[in-house]
Order: sequence, then C-alpha cells, then structure tokens
Amino acid sequence: MSRWYKVKGYEPKKPQQGAVRNNDEYKIIALDIDGTLTNEEKKITPKTRKALISAEKRGIRLILASGRPIAGLRELAKELEMDKYHGILIGFNGGTVVDAQSGEILYQRVLDPEYVDKILRHVAQFDVTPMITRDNDLITDDLNGYKVDYEAAMNGMNKVEMKDLIGSIDFPVSKILTAGDPEYLQQHFREMKEPVANDVSSMFTAPFYFEFTPKGINKSTALHGVLTKLGIPSGEMMAFGDAQNDAEMLDMAGMGVAMGNADDALKDIADYITLSNNDDGVAHAVSEWTE
Repeated sequence: MSRWYKVKGYEPKKPQQGAVRNNDEYKIIALDIDGTLTNEEKKITPKTRKALISAEKRGIRLILASGRPIAGLRELAKELEMDKYHGILIGFNGGTVVDAQSGEILYQRVLDPEYVDKILRHVAQFDVTPMITRDNDLITDDLNGYKVDYEAAMNGMNKVEMKDLIGSIDFPVSKILTAGDPEYLQQHFREMKEPVANDVSSMFTAPFYFEFTPKGINKSTALHGVLTKLGIPSGEMMAFGDAQNDAEMLDMAGMGVAMGNADDALKDIADYITLSNNDDGVAHAVSEWTE
C-alpha cells in the first residue's frame, strides 16, 4: 500500500481560460526529462539551465518527473542547483519521490512480487530485453541486450547480469522496463501486457521502451501528493512534457506545456505549445509565462 513517508515548427497555442501570465502565481515547474528538459544529445542547454535557475532564484520550485530511475535524475538536479532550492525528484513515472536536497525518500510504490515474476515469465516469450533497477545497478539477463548500454549510460548506472531473473528478484521493484525494436513493440505490446492488464499499469515511455509499474501510478498521482504536502494548488504549477506518460501531468497543471516535438495527442490537451527540446522550448515558455 502506498503512503507518504515521514516522510507532483512552432505555433503557440492559446492558453485555456484561467491560465496565469507574467506574475508570481506559478510556484512549481514540473519537467519531464527526455524529449523535454534535455535535447537530443541528452543535455540541458545553457539557455534552459539559466532560465530554470533564474526561476528558482525567484522562488519557483523545480520538480523533475520522469520514467527514469532516481539515479538517472541526480546529476541533472545538481546541474540545475536543485539541492540549493529544495527541488523534488520523481522517478519511475511517479513510483518514487525524493527530496533533492536531503536525498530522503518521500514516497514509494513498488510492484507486488507476485506480479514481478508473472511479468518476467510472460515477457520472456517475446523478443525484448527486460531491465530492473536496484539502487545504482541496472539488472538484466543479457548485458548485450537491446538498449542496455544506452539505458545504463544515460542514467549513470552499473550493468549487472542475472541470467535467470524469474524467481531471483528479492528486492523491491518499482518498474520493469522492456526494450525492443519499435516496430516489434507496436505489434506485440498488447500481448505483452495482457496477463497483468488489470493488475498493473503499462505504457510506452519511448518508441523502444514499454514498461510495467504499480497500478494507478503515474506522474500526476505523485505530483498531487507533493503539491498537497507543500500546500500548493495544482493551478499554480506549470508542467512540461512530450509523450504519453506526461498527459495526466499536463492535464492537472494550471499551465500544461507541450514541447514542439511532442506527440500530437499531447499537443491536443496542452494549454500551450512551445518550441522543441532542441530549440530551448522550456526556456522559451518559462520566460514567456513566469518573468
């Protein structure tokens, strides 16, 4: 059971009614990472970094909200000086929430061990590579598997091979990531999720990633808990994203911003469409709406 431990080709889209412009109303900026905060080289550009640190200095708190493990958020948080300005890290698509300053886990949900084995046993029938995170380790049954090097490098993690994952996982699992050829995943993801469709959440987080998380977990549920604890209404939050797993987050925000490179479905629900992640879209919108 989840709980808060002791321990939320550019053409601007007209904001929805109630959006606040150019004043002090936005207290939170929530940011997806890949395809949003970082460019195609997986880096924060100097212009975006400057705009976000400037926002922090004006009293706006940053929240990084990603499908990445927490280990893959720490260096980005340091780059944005979030440890100085009481930032929050949300990893595993909402499964874990961490204080960027103290490192304290504020919230965590994990998969039931029964479902971990059930998922691993089932996806073994498909041409995908399963990956599980334990602290700074990326565990897989094939070190040469699809996107293993990429995932480990992107998140600064150690690669660990465990030949027989089924029945061997004796630690809490926040998500099971599967990687495969994008065309293959599109053809088979419904079959992959079928045995646990009513018991866990599953989603694409990239064309080559399909993952399983505890049922009901997403970025918006984690953000709701964070905002409630901080006493900040969701209307005072800006949220940025580019993909399917950002939809609920943008929908709950006072200002939901879709990147210029975002999925069309996300653009349809956004309050505002900014420039792409390669064109400093985050910096553009932050300057437009908070300065």
